[in-house]
Amino acid sequence: MEEELEMVFDMAQEQMESSISHLKKELLKIRTGRANPIMLSGIMVEYYGSMTPLSQVSNVSSPDAHTIMVQPFEKGILHDIEKAIMNSNVGLNPQNNGEMVIMNVPALTEERRRGLAKQGKSEGEHAKVGVRNARQEAMHEIKKMKDNNLSEDVAKSAVEDIQERTNAHIKSIEALIVTKETEIMKV
Repeated sequence: MEEELEMVFDMAQEQMESSISHLKKELLKIRTGRANPIMLSGIMVEYYGSMTPLSQVSNVSSPDAHTIMVQPFEKGILHDIEKAIMNSNVGLNPQNNGEMVIMNVPALTEERRRGLAKQGKSEGEHAKVGVRNARQEAMHEIKKMKDNNLSEDVAKSAVEDIQERTNAHIKSIEALIVTKETEIMKV
């Protein structure tokens, strides 16, 4: 019984940490007014008939706080990269100079900052749902074990442990959201 309980704890912990790591990745994609190559991480480019991530067909860099440069490994796909960036809805206007694609990252307006902060909160809520789902699964497993001769005291202790882990992960998510919101709203 003790080993099964440890497996339930480990599974819940792993799912909760997975929700937080996913949140961190999503928050990196939200722009803060500074140029960051991660802003283009989800863009796919047509390369020899198949959709390929931008980072696999080019070198993406940020030489300063307001510019992103994409230098393709093959100059023949320059227009495909430009088209993919335009169609990606990242809010950047690519310019092709024959060698590379250059994008200036415009300063964020107050309204856009609020919208991005709201988007960050939304991602945080999704992460909280993931943590709560992990808690619910763990509670369900503990209830099953309780029906299969797990003592009342051990079951109660296990439920409290899962709730403590949940609370800690929710606090961590809230801290990440506050940090990102502060970063976005900073002019």
